[in-house]
Amino acid sequence: MLLSPNLRGALFMMVAMVGFTLNDAITKYSSQSMNMAQVMLIRGAFASLFVGLLAWQRGALLQPRLMLQPLVAIRVLGEAGATVAFLVALAHLPIGSVSAVLQALPLAVTMGAALFFGEVVGWRRWLAIAAGFAGVLVIVRPGFDGFSIYSLWALASVACCTVRDLATKRIPQTIPTMLVSTATALAMTVVGAMLLSPMGGWTPMTGKTTALLALAAVLVLIGYQFIIMAMRSGEISFIAPFRYTALLWSILLGLIVFGDIPDMPMIVGATIVVGSGLYALYRERVVGRRRIVAETTGPAMAPDGI
Repeated sequence: MLLSPNLRGALFMMVAMVGFTLNDAITKYSSQSMNMAQVMLIRGAFASLFVGLLAWQRGALLQPRLMLQPLVAIRVLGEAGATVAFLVALAHLPIGSVSAVLQALPLAVTMGAALFFGEVVGWRRWLAIAAGFAGVLVIVRPGFDGFSIYSLWALASVACCTVRDLATKRIPQTIPTMLVSTATALAMTVVGAMLLSPMGGWTPMTGKTTALLALAAVLVLIGYQFIIMAMRSGEISFIAPFRYTALLWSILLGLIVFGDIPDMPMIVGATIVVGSGLYALYRERVVGRRRIVAETTGPAMAPDGI
C-alpha cells in the first residue's frame, strides 16, 4: 500500500527524530566514562569526516572561503554555544527533561524573528509563546524543590540555538547547506579540543565507546537526511508537528536506558510547551503563511540532535 506524500513525510520526520534522540542517548551514555569535551571532540571528528566526504561528493567544498562569511560564523558560534550548553545539561539531567525544554525552540525562533527581523506575529501566537515559556518554567521549577542549576544550561542551549537558527535564515542561498554543515562539524571538533583540558583531560577509550560515538555521528547524518526527505515529501504544515515526537522518544529512552521516570511537573510543563507549539502551528496554517513556526526543521536548519 502506497502512502500519501503527507503520511510519507510524517514517517520520515519521525525517523529523523529517532535518529537525533538515539544520538542524544549515546552521548549521555558516553558521558559516564569521559568528560563532555572529549565526547564533543570524538563525535565531532567523526561527524567532520562523514559530513566532509558527503559535501565533497556533492561539490559543496569548491569555495571553502565561504565558511568565513559573517553569518556563517555567527551560526557556527551559536551552534558551539548550544552544543556545549546542551551536553553539560544532558550529562546531569534526565534526557526527557532536556528534550522537553528544547521543544520551546520553535517558539523562541518565532519570537526572535519578530523582535529582530520585524516579522509579523499576531497576538494569538504571542500568547502561545508566553504559554510555552510558562511551560518551560514549570519544567525548570526555579525556586522549588527539584530545581537543578543544570536546567539553566538547557535554557542557554535554547538561546544559542535561537541565535543559530536566526543567523541561518539570513545565510545567502548561494552558500551550500553542506558547506555550512561541514564548517559547523569542524568547529565543534575544535571547541571540544579546546575544552578538553579544562574539563578534566583525556580519558582512555575502549573500542566500544569509540564505535558508539561514531554511530552517534552517523545517526545525526541520518536525521539530517530524513528531515530533508520529510520536508520535500508533503505539506510542511502537516509534517512539522511530528518533530515533537522527539520528546516521546526521549522519555522512552530515558526510562529504558537510564531508568529516568518523568515526574508530574515535567509532564505538565512538556504538555504546555508542545501544546503551545502545536497551536502556533495551527495559527500559521489558518493565516496561510508559508514560513511556519517550526522552520527549524527545514533542510537549512540544524536539528535538535545537537
